[in-house]
Amino acid sequence: MRALFRETVDGFIFWSLFQALAPMIWFYPLNDLEISGYEAFAGFWFLPIICGIPGVLPLFQNKWMTLILRLISVGCLSSFQAPSTLSRLIILAAGAGVSMLVFTVQLSHKNKQTCYFYYRSLIFGLFALLSSRIWCLTFIPTWWSNNANSIVIALGVIVSLDLFISHEDVKPTKGVSEDPSKCPNWLFLSLGMGSLLFCTHWCFGEVSIITRWVVKGYPDAGPGPVPWGAPVLVALLVGVFLSDYPGISGSYLWWLVGSGAFAGLYYLPTWQGYGAGLVLGVYILTIWPRLIHSFSKCPPARSAFVTMATYICQVLFSVWTVAYNFVPGGVYTREATNYLILSVMFFILLALIADRHTTELFTGIELCHRQSSKMWLVILVLIGLSGIGYRHKLLSEKLSAPKPSTKQFSSAIWTYHFGYDNRGWPSLERSADFLNKTEADVITLLESDASKTFLGNNDLGTWLGEKLGMYVDFGVSTRDHTWGNLILSKYPIIKSVPHMLPSPHGELAPAITTTVNISGTPVDFVVTHMGNDRDVIDRKLQAEYLAKELRNSDNPVVFMGYVTSAPFSRDYIELIRNGNVKDIDSSDHDRWCEYIMYRGLVRLGYARITHGGLSDTELQMAKFQIPDNKNYKDNSRTETRTKKVDRKILFNSYFGSFFPSHGYFEDHGFHMSTPKYFLP
Repeated sequence: MRALFRETVDGFIFWSLFQALAPMIWFYPLNDLEISGYEAFAGFWFLPIICGIPGVLPLFQNKWMTLILRLISVGCLSSFQAPSTLSRLIILAAGAGVSMLVFTVQLSHKNKQTCYFYYRSLIFGLFALLSSRIWCLTFIPTWWSNNANSIVIALGVIVSLDLFISHEDVKPTKGVSEDPSKCPNWLFLSLGMGSLLFCTHWCFGEVSIITRWVVKGYPDAGPGPVPWGAPVLVALLVGVFLSDYPGISGSYLWWLVGSGAFAGLYYLPTWQGYGAGLVLGVYILTIWPRLIHSFSKCPPARSAFVTMATYICQVLFSVWTVAYNFVPGGVYTREATNYLILSVMFFILLALIADRHTTELFTGIELCHRQSSKMWLVILVLIGLSGIGYRHKLLSEKLSAPKPSTKQFSSAIWTYHFGYDNRGWPSLERSADFLNKTEADVITLLESDASKTFLGNNDLGTWLGEKLGMYVDFGVSTRDHTWGNLILSKYPIIKSVPHMLPSPHGELAPAITTTVNISGTPVDFVVTHMGNDRDVIDRKLQAEYLAKELRNSDNPVVFMGYVTSAPFSRDYIELIRNGNVKDIDSSDHDRWCEYIMYRGLVRLGYARITHGGLSDTELQMAKFQIPDNKNYKDNSRTETRTKKVDRKILFNSYFGSFFPSHGYFEDHGFHMSTPKYFLP
């Protein structure tokens, strides 16, 4: 148990560092909306190239040097507590590079038992990471809080010292002379190893990812992360068990099954795509030991270099498929995920071809370790499954709690910045507290799809939905190449339709039309993030599309959108006139992106609240009354003095009082001549 635990923690630290660097690098181009130059820090992943210098590899394989390398990588976890974003990036990049150096040093060790134990730590660590992310509602605990970060560092130091002390437990194995004709093609193996690392991170870095690839609108939205993340964890475990059979893992027929499953995950809807994703999970974990075993026989420096070059190129390509409107050459990568999938599976095929002579995995290793390893993996999986069960029970209780029967409701729109604050640190706890204080009943969060490798594989909808006890409408799917758009609602969602708006030239724009049952009255919400302001034709077509959605709504309707146009501009007028809606406050001329419009409702209030450093955009809110009949009159008189307003419709005083201009607050507060209330 001691050996199993220390290997698990060691692998957990590797995956924590490995998955953290891309999101940290991405923070800079996210803010600048262009290539920033900080992408060069990915070069730290090439640190293993120094193993090609004569005498360096044997030096690092000395147990004292291995201890130092491990302690450095553990120490770099403290980057989370660094005083600035840049210092955090530098420390984290160094840790990721040293961690990759340990990866290379251990897997190229002449003692095959050392290679086997390190492979085992990678698999144990992956399952520990996935199970811990379940309990942390999709986030990696290492990067969640200072306390959690310190605990992981302390465990890492203890485990590194224990691995050093237990070095003598690794029994020496006699080197087996290799037939030169049967040595693997190191280039093909490295391409396949890089693709395997990328695919594992891309699709199974968190158990909710494939459910977000296949999500559709209500009522048949497909499998949700809870409870359908559980079979994903089980599928990965089945893959590990099947990996014991070389005849399966090296089979070209099995590769065809895996390729078909990947295609199914990308092209098939809801449950069919999800089933294909489960098969892909089985396949990917089946081939891990085969490729690791063959990689261990390759020249370490150049093999590690090509492996990480492949991984980095594929991560960048996945970025380019979404950010094509902001990067050079984007016209060729727009929505080209199918080509990325082809490259992944083709490189894995090359690795299998290079590995065609392998009939045993980790030759010379005693099989007595395998039973205890399997039992330990089962325990790790059960820990994760119990987390999903607990979360499902808790969420069901929150959603089934009685809702107040009222004809008043509030709605809010916020550009969410992928759950990271303006310094690059996770903002979920603070933003959940912020959203809770707004007391909004229906919230749309834009820039909210973080289920991508370069955004941390985090499911923001799941996290906020479970924390706030709200229904979640996630749209459009992650595989649709947008920045994301989701709806949170305290009231049940009856139906919804995700839309891909017309985008012939610019970035892809998502939208959702959702019907919410508010105290027995269906109310429609049309929410969107329109394209970049420089793409004039795109926005024209998108405004026409959204106006049609608004016009065709038979229920009272609220529009909450990021329009990238000024008030009374072409697109604004299109929405108002042809969408047959009214602006919540047409006298507010100092807006650019976020707008709230409505029809069939009585307006009660309007507020703009500063982001408090959690995003680059303020939050806007509106309050409405559902009229009792069609012969109603909308409120026309504006009031800013709270004493003149019914207390039942006041916004939360936590955010202060009427503020006449821009508010530059460290926390959240009303600003821009709000809050305003509307009276008969």
